[in-house]
Amino acid sequence: MSESLTVAVCGTGAWGTAMAIYLAKAGCDTRLIARRAELATQLNEYRENKDYLAGYLLPENLVATDSIVEGLAGAEIVFMGAPSYALRGWMERIEAEVDDGVKRLYISLAKGLDQETGQTPCEIMKEARPHDFVACLSGPTFAAEVAEGKPTAMTLAAEECGDLAERIQCAASGPGMRIYLSDDLKGVELGGCLKNVYAIASGCCQGLELGDNALAALLTRSLTEMVRVGQSLGAKVETFYGLSGFGDMVATCHGDWSRNRTFGEEIAKSDRTAAEIVASQKTAVEGYRTAKAFFNECAAKGIDAPILRQVYRILYEGKRPIEALTTLMSRDLKKEWG
Repeated sequence: MSESLTVAVCGTGAWGTAMAIYLAKAGCDTRLIARRAELATQLNEYRENKDYLAGYLLPENLVATDSIVEGLAGAEIVFMGAPSYALRGWMERIEAEVDDGVKRLYISLAKGLDQETGQTPCEIMKEARPHDFVACLSGPTFAAEVAEGKPTAMTLAAEECGDLAERIQCAASGPGMRIYLSDDLKGVELGGCLKNVYAIASGCCQGLELGDNALAALLTRSLTEMVRVGQSLGAKVETFYGLSGFGDMVATCHGDWSRNRTFGEEIAKSDRTAAEIVASQKTAVEGYRTAKAFFNECAAKGIDAPILRQVYRILYEGKRPIEALTTLMSRDLKKEWG
């Protein structure tokens, strides 16, 4: 770590809390901003997020607050730890309350598209704060492992922002995390969003107990589809073979902790609809809303995405996963490439 930075993290879910814990342990002066005063008080009193990340103590240099102004004071770098559907509300609060003339770098930790507009998290942030900088930090990151300090690697993609990206890269990189820089902001965001859709498909495959061969084939074709969709939407091909694409997809499609994978597994095993399962859960399943946004985008632009299309049919049209598999296996035969 080359310098001590003052940073803020907005959002006290598992990932936002884990990132705040990690940054504080890395030596950053860290503020964790909660939506409600009572939650901030609980975090400061018990030094633990009992609702979303129980068992991991908050370092002494990590302070929780419900005040946007207090939390952002002195911070040039702000991590947005809210899920994609809550991000616009957070940015509206910041726009309404913060006018101190400081040009900040807002880093999205979200991995989902806005269901109504199809915007990525960075597009939402830039719309709210056009004079500030935006970036995305993405990669294979299970919140509890990050909070515990187990090693991982991530990609930070940022628009031109002076030396702020390099400064947070140096400040946050260490034994528990290695951060790589990228100039493909679109690709890093899309990889993090798309992998959640394919994780739902992976969960369905595992819930149906189709075996390792089927899962390997699904993940291979999902990566091919991810590259095709991402490139059609303006991203660089190589980005999807990196940490924010293939790396994150491997982790999310296999991990028992993956909310999207376990969501797909429950759909395959349960008589409940996808909407009923989502409504019963306390934590966000980003792939549920994101699948609809990508389906609409691909349909509007004529992008061929058969796996994504079948996930959409399962989630929003009640198609049974085994029927979706039959549809995929019955498609016209073709060459693997070209």
